[in-house]
Amino acid sequence: MARQTGRTVIASNRRARHDYEVLKTYEAGLVLAGTEVKSLRAGYASLADAFAGEHEGELLLYQLHIAEYGFGTWTNHAPRRTRKLLLHRVEIDRIRQKLHDGNGLTLIPLSLYFAGGWAKVELALARGLRSYDKRQVIAKRDAEKEIARAMGRHLKGRSPAR
Repeated sequence: MARQTGRTVIASNRRARHDYEVLKTYEAGLVLAGTEVKSLRAGYASLADAFAGEHEGELLLYQLHIAEYGFGTWTNHAPRRTRKLLLHRVEIDRIRQKLHDGNGLTLIPLSLYFAGGWAKVELALARGLRSYDKRQVIAKRDAEKEIARAMGRHLKGRSPAR
């Protein structure tokens, strides 16, 4: 069987971009068991409560839910087990430094996907948004939509909606 090419998204954390201001993103590999890979290929994963953290010099992914493989036996995996992230040592050290600076940054997964046949996770170094920040973002987005609608009406020669 030929190796997959391209990027196949398994799960994405859409809530993350709403709750956090993404500062920098990283791509990391995952240490997985065989039944986890089969379950991921079937698309049974959720990033809803997942977060990453540092433990003894390594980065780990916590609370990532990968459902048990339906045809697995006693070798099946625990759905919410802690999984090790695979990054270069230099990247790990940089991320650890930024997390420990005391700036209120956190490491959250944005998406889980297959790239070239390998399971990858897109991590983001992010800062949590407060409720008034979220309101400002929503107001800005609504204003941009209204401007785009007005420009569209103007270009089509229609009068403004009343």
